[in-house]
Amino acid sequence: MKRGDWRDQLAAALFRRRAAILAIFLIVTLGFAVSLVRLRIDAGFDKMLPMQHPYMQTFAEYREVFGGANRVLVAIMAREGDIFTPEYFATLRQATDAVFFLPGVDRSRVRSLFTPNVRYTEVVEDGIAGDNVVPADFQPTPEGLAQVRQNILKAGIVGRLVANDFRGALISAELLEVDPSSGKKLDYLEVARQLDETIRQPFTNAQTSVHIIGFAQMVGDIAAGAKRVVVFFALAFLVTGALVYLYTRAHRVSALLLLCSLVAVIWQLGALTLLGYGIDPLGILVPFLIFAIAVSHGVQMITAVRAEIFSGTTSLEAARNSFSRLLAPGGTALMTDLAGFVTILLIKVRVIQELAIAASLGVVAIILTNLLLLPMLLSYVPFPDDYRHRLERRIEAMDRFWLRAALLARPWPAVAVLLVATTLAGYGWWRSGDVRIGDLQRGVPELRPDSRYNLDIDTVTRHFSIGVDLLTVIAETAPDGCTDFTTMDIIDRFAWRLQNTHGVQSALALPQVAKQLNAGWNEGNLKWQVLPRDRQTLVEAVQYIPTSSGLLNDNCSVMPIMLFTTDHKAETIDRVIKATEQFAAEEAKGPVRFRLASGNVGIMAATNRVVETAQFPILLYVFGAIITLCLLTFRSLRATVSIVLPLGLVSLLGYALMAEMGIGLKVSTLPVVAFGVGIGVDYGIYIYSRFQAFLDEGLTIYNAYHETVKITGSGVLFTGITLAFGTATWIFSPLQFQADMGMLLTFLFLVNMLGALLVLPAIASWLLRLHR
Repeated sequence: MKRGDWRDQLAAALFRRRAAILAIFLIVTLGFAVSLVRLRIDAGFDKMLPMQHPYMQTFAEYREVFGGANRVLVAIMAREGDIFTPEYFATLRQATDAVFFLPGVDRSRVRSLFTPNVRYTEVVEDGIAGDNVVPADFQPTPEGLAQVRQNILKAGIVGRLVANDFRGALISAELLEVDPSSGKKLDYLEVARQLDETIRQPFTNAQTSVHIIGFAQMVGDIAAGAKRVVVFFALAFLVTGALVYLYTRAHRVSALLLLCSLVAVIWQLGALTLLGYGIDPLGILVPFLIFAIAVSHGVQMITAVRAEIFSGTTSLEAARNSFSRLLAPGGTALMTDLAGFVTILLIKVRVIQELAIAASLGVVAIILTNLLLLPMLLSYVPFPDDYRHRLERRIEAMDRFWLRAALLARPWPAVAVLLVATTLAGYGWWRSGDVRIGDLQRGVPELRPDSRYNLDIDTVTRHFSIGVDLLTVIAETAPDGCTDFTTMDIIDRFAWRLQNTHGVQSALALPQVAKQLNAGWNEGNLKWQVLPRDRQTLVEAVQYIPTSSGLLNDNCSVMPIMLFTTDHKAETIDRVIKATEQFAAEEAKGPVRFRLASGNVGIMAATNRVVETAQFPILLYVFGAIITLCLLTFRSLRATVSIVLPLGLVSLLGYALMAEMGIGLKVSTLPVVAFGVGIGVDYGIYIYSRFQAFLDEGLTIYNAYHETVKITGSGVLFTGITLAFGTATWIFSPLQFQADMGMLLTFLFLVNMLGALLVLPAIASWLLRLHR
């Protein structure tokens, strides 16, 4: 591919005005830097929801009636003995009040032993009577505590609000997306801060321990871990700077490369703020990814400038010629990066779409900072007289290595490489089938298993029957359906079948409570703990169940069934969802319609379905964009195949790594696969561009590739190692999702680099020979 006159003319026109252009860059950068000051962490519960999925449409339809999935659970645990002490009840009362006044809390849905919506019923001489579990005139005397114990047993809340071993009690609250006291969008970081300052710290003492779970607390813990991400960025920056200097052996050149990469990040974050976006905790790594991409393309620009300096040109000529030479391949490579990010918009989850927008803005910034700003700055760098001699020594030192690497462009070594690549592709294809959609571990996957939040989850699940993972199935029927035996019997059988499904810890539905009340109307005789077939008797059994219980709506046409699962692993969710769908299909002609789903497990199920649906279209669009751009740039099917096949191999091996390491395909990891493909193609484009130029000069395939790797190979090798070093530091992050991304990106950077240096020439050599 020969350079056209238009690129030389454009380069000449731009570099004649480089001082004015650099002044514009400075002004724009200062403007974005000022905007950057207003950048904020922007977490939101609704942003995590795939609202277009049918499950989430059910969730949204009944959110106001039965509440959503945005809950906060506070477990106050007694360190010794049980909860029936005056000190414990004083703590629980104060903690309940503190939860009640948290910002964004739906106060009508706060549940605790001390809230009036937690009641019991009992059989008395006149029928059935009821009262608050903790009476209004409660006194923490031995008699009063004994009475509360009896009320707890009558209310049937052991395992739900009170621990099975009576060592703790829960305070449950639901959060609204808009704070009703201020009318503004709820600040989840502020909620997390108040949870810590007004509940965890005051009530954690020698007698009680506090354990808090819920979306707000999770966001707070992720944000706290994200602050430490700055340390990893600083470490990656220092490592990158040291390696860049080892590569360039020129401190000015190294500083300019790092400066331009930082400018790209400033532009990206400043543009985000101007567009009204913040940065979500799950997107906190995108700026670091943009920095890595900028370094990658900057190294290629420096490599081109060094080659021009080696040939005896001045700094200005070297920078101008490098800009002209890399405009097409560099622009193509960055456009493929952009295509990889844009395709992530296919995932209809707002947090992922915002991540794609942020990454796309970063790539647009790199196109300007690394293809234009960097060479213009390099044009002012005076290279010492001995710099060319240092380059000669470096090239001579590496030439022996590149002579051996160039052998891969000969027929029989190429066959050996292709056989190894085919074997690896077969292994990757086989293992990729074992990649699971969703989470593969217990607890919150964004945090480490030994994090405070996940330890709190473990405490709650060990002491309570409800667990923290809830799937709510909505049963729709005709008005007054709760007084129809057939309707109630179907719901009862559904709850029984699901409760006996592996992975379901317990189930709660209206028929279960109705059967208990029916027994109560019959002197508590267990023989009467059944659903009465007589409508009037059934009316008596359900009339004392309020809508505040969350088990029915005001006209009894909708009755949720709450399924508390043992965990939210992908296999557990799939099993429960399939059991639900199977029962719904069996009863499709009956009076009850079962709709999925609400609760956090329902949200995860919908998200998993969205990810499963989007994964292959995303890869298809990414590869389609890469193929199209390569065909337009090189006008050669052989060049396109040589560049794309190694990417396909690396994608398969990336899936195999996920299977081996137990990393599920989910919202936080699916973008990495697209990122890896988009970034990996850069290596191949830069190598083939130079390779094609030498072929056009009449060199043989072997000699053309040898000259290519002498010039471009060192840059590609260095870039792969540098980026891998930078992202490898993420593996030690306190955030599990950052560690997973770090592991995947480190692997993808290294293997893409090896694919471009080893597999690409093997494929190209045979395709070119067959053509000739």
